[in-house]
Amino acid sequence: MKYIGCILLFLLLSFYAKSAIRLPDVIGNNMVLQQQADVKLWGWGAPGEQISVTTSWDQKTYPVVTTDGNADWQLVIHTPAAGGPYQLILKGANTITLTDIMIGEVWVCSGQSNMEMCGNWGLKDIQQELPHADNAGIRFFRIAKATAASPQKNCNGHWESCDSNSLKAFSAVAYFFGKQLNKDLHVPVGLIEAAWGGTAAEVWTPEAVITNDPFLKAAATKIEANGQCPNLPGYAYNGMIAPISNFSVAGTIWYQGENNTVNAYAYRRLFTAMIDAWRKTWQYQMPFYFVQIAPYKYARENTGALLREAQTESAAYPHTGMVVTTDLTSDVHNVHPANKHDVGQRLANWALGDHYRLPGIIYKSPVIKTWHIQKDKAVIEVADAAGGLVIKGKQPSALLIAGADRIFYPATAVVKDNIIEVQSKKVARPVAVRYGFSDTGIGNIFNKDGLPLVPFRTDRWPVPIISQ
Repeated sequence: MKYIGCILLFLLLSFYAKSAIRLPDVIGNNMVLQQQADVKLWGWGAPGEQISVTTSWDQKTYPVVTTDGNADWQLVIHTPAAGGPYQLILKGANTITLTDIMIGEVWVCSGQSNMEMCGNWGLKDIQQELPHADNAGIRFFRIAKATAASPQKNCNGHWESCDSNSLKAFSAVAYFFGKQLNKDLHVPVGLIEAAWGGTAAEVWTPEAVITNDPFLKAAATKIEANGQCPNLPGYAYNGMIAPISNFSVAGTIWYQGENNTVNAYAYRRLFTAMIDAWRKTWQYQMPFYFVQIAPYKYARENTGALLREAQTESAAYPHTGMVVTTDLTSDVHNVHPANKHDVGQRLANWALGDHYRLPGIIYKSPVIKTWHIQKDKAVIEVADAAGGLVIKGKQPSALLIAGADRIFYPATAVVKDNIIEVQSKKVARPVAVRYGFSDTGIGNIFNKDGLPLVPFRTDRWPVPIISQ
């Protein structure tokens, strides 16, 4: 009889465990929910189970939802203006009380190693922050690295407040981005890190986007497997992005590109296709702000220059913005520039000025607008240079000019407001100008607010890829 009783108790507990409502990791204590939005909550229960949720900010109980045949459930709540902490009470076969919930701005922070870099990598920028890092207005959710052959419904991670311990393991770029938003917007900020060093953009793009495009499918074969990170299209997207795609966010910041120098010719098409896919997944034309890769001596010369060019072209895509970093590296033999503070701040300024429309924020780097030949000079007109341009030094660096023979020579320049007059004694009749168009080119032309001129070339001549 005792044996039968144990079996019955086991079956009862098993049934209860299976029928208990469960939540994905991204919905939990300490989370930040997007403010003034229709926010989805979702999870799992038993088929036919009734689920309800009560929000502490208005004591409203939302309509009961019945799970579908797969035991999935989903409901939508409306969040108020920024504030907190709040509670959510979910009731089904069991009750879950989520505490210390903040309402504010939520951003996805993704890419490869330059996004992943954190205090544990020995970054001085972060070491200096640790003594005063405690800030309950900044919350972190770091997604554990995972791959999958199909889109997953859950990922491994947990929300935690920013302090000297949690900050050590979190993206430095994302932290400085979030810190600036928290300071200037005066709202809680939630940062979701989904980063993996050594990954190409293909692995962050839904597989169908790649395989259904013959051009992108062929380009993806150039990505080499190294045994330490995924190289198959869609695998990081399935394991790390799909699980959070129901979670309402304000936008995405992105730092990636180094591992796509092997197929830089395809990057513009690939990157904008990835952006489209993420926006389709979130059902929202989210802003997408990204970092242009820094100068670095790649094994194959000109691949970095071509990748940066593709990123510049991508910056014309709607609701995107690009941070230029040519001035933020001190060693072109290190693919991981140590200065993450300024990168994060420049990304934040893009969000503050472009998305949140805060006045007085200078966030766009100056960029070539038009150009023409005037006798022995090339005249470059630059946009986003209110107040004029400055050359930090006696003469510009990484500035070249060529004639019809296509041989480039170092050039001198005179800056007048937003106009750059370029010439060389060796080029009587200029045909083309290049600025910072090399793997390791570090320019020194800035706007009055200290943002560097975007690298460019006026020609479209074939660029040789040379093994070094």
